Amino acid sequence: MTKAELLEKANSLPLAPGVYLMRDAEGTVLYVGKAKKLKNRVSQYFQSGRGHNLKTHIMVENVDSFDTIIVGSEFEALVLENALIKQHMPHYNILLKDDKGYPFVRLSREDYPRFSIVSRVQSDGARYFGPFGGRAETRSALDAIAGALHLPTCSRRFPRDIGKERPCLNHHMGRCDGFCRPEMSAEEYNRRMDMAVQILEGRTRLVTAEMEREMLAAAEELRFEEAAALRDRIQAVKVLGKRQKVIAGICADTDVWGLYLGAKSCYAVLHYEEGQLTGREAELFAATALEEPAEILSALLLQYYGGRTVLPREICIPAAIEDQEALEQLLAEKAGHKVAVKVPQRGERAEVLRMAETNAREEAERQTTQAERVDRTLELLGKLMGLAEAPRLMESYDISNTGGEDIVASMVVFQGSKPARDRYRRFRIKNLEGTPDDYASMEEVLTRRLTRYMEQDKKFMPLPDVMLIDGGQQHAKIARRVTEHFGVAVPIFGMVKDDRHRTRALVTPEGREIGIQGTQPVFALIGRIQEETHRFAITYNRQSHGKSVRGSTLDAIPGVGEVRRTALLKHFKSMKAIREAELGELEQVVPKNTAKAVYLWFHPPEEQQEE
Repeated sequence: MTKAELLEKANSLPLAPGVYLMRDAEGTVLYVGKAKKLKNRVSQYFQSGRGHNLKTHIMVENVDSFDTIIVGSEFEALVLENALIKQHMPHYNILLKDDKGYPFVRLSREDYPRFSIVSRVQSDGARYFGPFGGRAETRSALDAIAGALHLPTCSRRFPRDIGKERPCLNHHMGRCDGFCRPEMSAEEYNRRMDMAVQILEGRTRLVTAEMEREMLAAAEELRFEEAAALRDRIQAVKVLGKRQKVIAGICADTDVWGLYLGAKSCYAVLHYEEGQLTGREAELFAATALEEPAEILSALLLQYYGGRTVLPREICIPAAIEDQEALEQLLAEKAGHKVAVKVPQRGERAEVLRMAETNAREEAERQTTQAERVDRTLELLGKLMGLAEAPRLMESYDISNTGGEDIVASMVVFQGSKPARDRYRRFRIKNLEGTPDDYASMEEVLTRRLTRYMEQDKKFMPLPDVMLIDGGQQHAKIARRVTEHFGVAVPIFGMVKDDRHRTRALVTPEGREIGIQGTQPVFALIGRIQEETHRFAITYNRQSHGKSVRGSTLDAIPGVGEVRRTALLKHFKSMKAIREAELGELEQVVPKNTAKAVYLWFHPPEEQQEE
């Protein structure tokens, strides 16, 4: 549909609440939105001269049609919009990760139950506590409880590991009573876990009262060392009770939102419980097609809270949103209690709101600064290399062999400053078995890599901006020869190493050496690439060599089974002698067809070498 047709269709819509779906020519949903009055809202997209931002403009240019769903109220529109966004995941909507929320403490259901931190409550028979404010704070609290009650925090599983090994260091340091020892009973373990549960529920007085009775009994029976240990634990639990208001089983009271819109947009959420800051979350997000910050905030809130049933009682936001009442109704139905959405103007909440906005801004600036550092490093590298543009996609190659056996090569790819591991490739050198030659190996690898590119193999596309070869000028010259043979123009640089096997310079095929040690960011980046390439090659070589040790190269030759392999090895004594044997010598040991297969395996024809 043309823009005029889309506008005409929009003007025919009713002034009723509903949801609209913008689609491209292939029917893919580009954007899902809601409106109190569909006609007014949708028609705005197609009016000439409308001041849209760049992203909205791009979206509208791709819109070929739209659908609408009329509902009975703004609340119904809000609920439907949330469901459709999750269903279609439109490119121009804000799409947040679905793993955000408050952590829960899970107590497993087994003979020796364990605590763990999870994101959701499931119907698995386990017991759950929370939700709590922040994951780090919850972990710290669990560690404190374990320390106060001398419960194990190691990875040993009970009763499986009881008595198998000596107690770990925690026991010797007095942090754990060593429940891995046979003399410690399951009853005592579960009694301690019951105390931990009481602490999580905020009932520290009951725990300390029980422990005080134990301490007095131990003192009366002259078990003074045990009584002293109990005294220390009682004190630890009392301190814990004061500290752990945060996780006393109370749901989060207030979430405070900060929003920053810039080159990189970010939100920050501060979680408060009983006046105490218990957690902070901050995340970058792609700016929405809508230009008003209030509508961005509305979309964020819906995405963030829409899929959760555990919600705060109060949400403080920096700007009023149009669908505030509908959002409050939706969240209240999910939470089972009233959820108030407020815009603080003054007082303590307004100060906290400014703090949340500061967190959002600083996180966005930090991320932006990091990205800028990467860009600057790549620009410096490009200038040192004499390139017109910074190299964004780099391939690096290395050869590895074990005494002439198992010659392999690695191709490592870096996208910017990060390894693109899904694009890594490894090669087994086919034409040089038993005759190690790094130059010839490099020529074979690059020939095979560019052949695959010419064949339009997607695994080897596109070509990189730069090829880095682990070696000096001669390696770079060979690489240049291969690229010229295929008619591709990829800049080639060898990585020259110092005595400590660190790349100290780059070298061109012409022999021009480029020092990089004086440019620390570039030196660090090239060093990372070289180390990763070497690691990948060595890892593959070890795997390959391990297979060779367990079997024989002869096993891969068609027609050579166990009997003929044994006969060859018995006669020639070594693989080297088999490789160097003439055809006639092989025919004296095995049938002619087998002898020919063995000979051609180690002496491939010329067309095979040009693979």
